[in-house]
Amino acid sequence: MSTRHLTRRIVLQTLYEWDFFNGEKIWLDILNKNFLEFGPDLDEREFAKNIIKGVLENFEEINNIITSAAPQWPLEKTTLIDRNVLRMGLFELIYSDDKEVPPKVAINEAIELAKEFGGESSGKFVNGVLGTVYKEMKEENE
Repeated sequence: MSTRHLTRRIVLQTLYEWDFFNGEKIWLDILNKNFLEFGPDLDEREFAKNIIKGVLENFEEINNIITSAAPQWPLEKTTLIDRNVLRMGLFELIYSDDKEVPPKVAINEAIELAKEFGGESSGKFVNGVLGTVYKEMKEENE
């Protein structure tokens, strides 16, 4: 397993806990605790911080994108795992440098996290939402 994938797992765990407590816990404290527990030797803390900061700085816009791409699933009824995987995936898909994280890598990583941590249909759900957004992005750039 690559260090970036392990780092994304830690980011997901951090966002999950932060979201579970309605943003009342300090995300950096959660991230540091998770790195100590799950990745003390990983040298990707800045990568992790950039994803979390990016998700939180674009939180409302990312949530709106999820809502418009999956109107049949209200955000508050989407599982904590699925919505945080989507937030991470959308941040990397939309806001990250394509050279650092190519769109297909962002989508594939999110699908893998959804399959690992989510329910039976999480991978398909994440794939559908991110695929829809990616298709719209490509159409806008043509």
